[in-house]
Amino acid sequence: MILAAIKITLSCIGALAVLYMLAIMPRMIGRPDTSLFKKVYFAHRGLHDNAGDAPENSMAAFKKAAEAGLGMELDVQVTKDGVPVIFHDFKLDRICGVEGKIVNHTYEELQAYTLCQSKERIPRLSDLLAMVDGRVPLIVEIKAETADVSCCAVIDRLLRAYHGPYCIESFNPMVLFWFRRNRGEVVRGQLSSNFRREGEYWNILYFAMTHLLFNFLTKPDFIAYNHKFSEEPGRRICRRLYRHPAAAWTIRSEQDLEALWGEYDVFIFDSFLPSRVKQL
Repeated sequence: MILAAIKITLSCIGALAVLYMLAIMPRMIGRPDTSLFKKVYFAHRGLHDNAGDAPENSMAAFKKAAEAGLGMELDVQVTKDGVPVIFHDFKLDRICGVEGKIVNHTYEELQAYTLCQSKERIPRLSDLLAMVDGRVPLIVEIKAETADVSCCAVIDRLLRAYHGPYCIESFNPMVLFWFRRNRGEVVRGQLSSNFRREGEYWNILYFAMTHLLFNFLTKPDFIAYNHKFSEEPGRRICRRLYRHPAAAWTIRSEQDLEALWGEYDVFIFDSFLPSRVKQL
């Protein structure tokens, strides 16, 4: 009786392990070429200084990054009147000092506000794409607060017409699923973190996102993980067993950059300028 119970227990554990490995498996067949995204550092929200004249996600910050030959990471969401704009927070208060959300304002209404008390204003994605013009690769983070990801089609219309190198990423698995179904050739990355240890509201959804359990649905081409939690097993399995590219966010010191060198392929940095350019 005891032996039979042990066998059943071991069988259940084995089955769960197999299911887990299948659940977190990223795209294995028909992988797109990601080598171009391993040749430069990526400036988080541009080469910015929120206390200066080039705040985060501003055209001034992006111009500085492009002139330095740095890739750039940027955040895109869609306004009330369907204009893709570059802005990180869903709410306007931290950066613009006013109440409200991006999705509840038209683009023209948003132009009344400046970024971090500078002269810069919320830019359109189209303006950024025209300025960069393929000079450096882009990581486009698509911001979607709910399961409604209709913004993807609007953003994708601009990206389809852009001839420079770019990939997309998102915390929202439904964004990646949209691109899997509609634009499978686009390199897509799953953003994640240990949300419980970050102090986020914790529920089954955050548990699944932390452990990359939506990969079976989204089949990402790379995992972009909060570098503070590099030991998370799902991230390490994707990197070491499945041999998928790993991006670290957001690195804020040269010391952290050096410490993470062998653990990641792509580095998104902020608040400092790397002392030397490394070919990844």
